[in-house]
Amino acid sequence: MAHGEVLEFEEYVRTRQEALLRSARRLVPDPVDAQDLLQTALVRTYGRWDGIADKSLADAYLRRVMINTRTEWWRARKLEEVPTEQLPDASVEDATEQHADRALLMDVLKVLAPKQRSVVVLRHWEQMTTEETAAALGMSTGTVKSTLHRALARLRQELESRELDARTLERSDRTEQTHAGREERGRERCAA
Repeated sequence: MAHGEVLEFEEYVRTRQEALLRSARRLVPDPVDAQDLLQTALVRTYGRWDGIADKSLADAYLRRVMINTRTEWWRARKLEEVPTEQLPDASVEDATEQHADRALLMDVLKVLAPKQRSVVVLRHWEQMTTEETAAALGMSTGTVKSTLHRALARLRQELESRELDARTLERSDRTEQTHAGREERGRERCAA
């Protein structure tokens, strides 16, 4: 690659890094994995930078590289998950509603297959049109629409399930508190 192309790539990375990192964060839930994903995509793109004739399409090219890389990682992963009877409590570090909603959404996105997740991210976070999404993913527009429809239905189902689980847990907690309060009052009466 010529020296001018290297400088051009470096400038591109400097100006677009934050937006590209946000895209990577939407593709993988872990912030460190998102940085690794972006770094890997940038290395792969660097080797082909001179082949991108229209540099205005560099973002689309890089997003496609990130999606392909994430898919490779997903296929190569070792399943280290162990089924358990009870799910661990989800924790939210930031108490604001916006961060809680974002964390919930990122967690819920995990239920989607990689292809569905890619379509949802590109259409709803990246604000791409159906045609742009189809081009970025190498799909027909009909496939994008049907994949998006199934993905959104799956997300709704997951959110409803979690809401039902939360209400059941809340009722159970209230029942336990009521029983504990009665027992405490009973002990007080016996002591008196």
